[in-house]
Amino acid sequence: MEHQFTVEGMTCGHCEKAVTQALRGVDPQAEVRIDRQAQQVQVRSSAAREALAAAIREEGYRVA
Repeated sequence: MEHQFTVEGMTCGHCEKAVTQALRGVDPQAEVRIDRQAQQVQVRSSAAREALAAAIREEGYRVA
């Protein structure tokens, strides 16, 4: 299933890596694409949307 999130606060490559690792902590097979300038994160995963959003929030980012 494809999920799209607007994630505020990503400012650098480290932020992208942190978000990617958080998402893969929920689903190791997740495919993650990040457009930092647009503040968009696209995830192809079988995990529940709320579990993915919670993982991003736990890293300190706001999911709009």
